[in-house]
Amino acid sequence: MPLSFVTAGSRPVSAANRYGVDYRVEAARLPKLARTIIDAHAHINGRLAIPIWQEAADLFGVGAVNTMVRLGDAPIVREMLGDRVRFIAFPDFRADREKAMKDGFLHDIQAFHERFGARIVKLWNAPRMREFFPGAAGDEVVEFDSPWRVRHAELAERLGMMFMVHVADPDTWFRTRYADAKVYGTKLDQYRGLRVMLDRFKGPWIAAHMGGWPEDLGFLSTLLEKHANLYLDTSATKWVVRELSRHPREVVVEFFTRWRGRLLFGSDIVTTDEHLRPKAEAPKAHPMGDLADGPEAAFDLYASRYWALRTLWEMRDEGDSPIADPDLMMVDPARHDAMSAPALRGLGLPREVLEDLYWGTATRLLGG
Repeated sequence: MPLSFVTAGSRPVSAANRYGVDYRVEAARLPKLARTIIDAHAHINGRLAIPIWQEAADLFGVGAVNTMVRLGDAPIVREMLGDRVRFIAFPDFRADREKAMKDGFLHDIQAFHERFGARIVKLWNAPRMREFFPGAAGDEVVEFDSPWRVRHAELAERLGMMFMVHVADPDTWFRTRYADAKVYGTKLDQYRGLRVMLDRFKGPWIAAHMGGWPEDLGFLSTLLEKHANLYLDTSATKWVVRELSRHPREVVVEFFTRWRGRLLFGSDIVTTDEHLRPKAEAPKAHPMGDLADGPEAAFDLYASRYWALRTLWEMRDEGDSPIADPDLMMVDPARHDAMSAPALRGLGLPREVLEDLYWGTATRLLGG
């Protein structure tokens, strides 16, 4: 079936809403769920933005969220979301980057655990770490099994915490931004240190963004086979929608069925009060602050991710995604522009697989 919107053309068109739909109305057309979804991977923050995210979450059946924020922002998030939120210990990249990725993170891990009950620590290891710490400066921090990463993991293990990791970026980025393998290594190179850490620290480990390689489900199956302590989340909506929709439906359904109990729903939604300000008002300090410029644009930004993911997992509809994907233009600028979007092909996952993805696995792994 083609993607079907009853409200197309009723709202302003944007990168998060290419068809100009009313996501509030479209949310009501999705199937009713037996329980609320647990979003295992998001970045929910901002006193003004949080209520807008809450509306989108309520409409799309998301009841709880694990969020990554700077330690100083956590009190506001806890105040506003209460028992709905759990925290993932996360480094403050926007301060002193070297301190944040070394001894500063030891402090933050301890504080997140003691003050906010965090049970997960995020080890961020995107290839652009090599830009932050070039050459010999990166020897102690860039690789997953480098000395400072080991110290962070040792502390988390002593505190009884589990791990979340960002291990790689899209194939589209390795074809463009990371094309120089002498600087960034190959995509496969990113996993060497992770395998070492998976064997050394018994976890559990949650590899974000479909383990960093939704383009290669065979590779992910091999990784899951060899490491029983490894789980994957489905965050990074544009990336996951684009790449899973390229596989034959039966291949993806078989993967999700085979690895039921090892997969968690995640959106990677980022909220910030900068989404509420007109773009012309002031330069955006947040790296994703320019994705929206007012309350309704922010709502569309957040709602679009939940709409796309629920449609991908639950429905059998297919058509161009309502979310623009700049990776298409990055790879092939002659054929694509900033508003181009990939196909979204609904998987129609079996009910029992869907329920584990939405809440079963997270409840067993994280409790509550």
